[in-house]
Amino acid sequence: MYSLNAPLPGAVSALASDLARDLPAARARRRETHGLVVKRLGGGDRAAFQRLAARAREALAGAPAVEARVTGVDYFPDAAAGPSPVVYLAVESPGLEALHRRLLDAFDPVEGIEGDAYVPHVTVARGGTLAAAKRLAEREVDPIEWAVTELVFWDAEREVTAGTVSLPA
Repeated sequence: MYSLNAPLPGAVSALASDLARDLPAARARRRETHGLVVKRLGGGDRAAFQRLAARAREALAGAPAVEARVTGVDYFPDAAAGPSPVVYLAVESPGLEALHRRLLDAFDPVEGIEGDAYVPHVTVARGGTLAAAKRLAEREVDPIEWAVTELVFWDAEREVTAGTVSLPA
């Protein structure tokens, strides 16, 4: 599965890793795989990726760089797929939401997690107990702000970057 992700500053990945230590029964994301999905694109081989990337670049033509801000810790009690709960860093970014909507013109939404259900976030950990997720969501964190000046094509199967697109596109 390929997705288009917003790169994270080191401070966001460090915060997610630090918070995950307080969820020992959950499966934490490895620091190098933290990401902020803007839109899932689909799967396939290298040729399929090239077609997906071309469609994404066309959809993003003229799109500006955007601002993003971690505003706190929250959780999804029931994930659309995979272990629950999902503890995450909440990200406020009208710009990323606008990019997501642009990409919906070229790619169908994934039911239950995209389109109107899209919530910009950085996953901290999955699984564990709901009580632990609730406790961590009560924790206050200092906001972290950054500019998103490029998006990364992420290959989830290989856990590597497959390419980038600069913003403005």
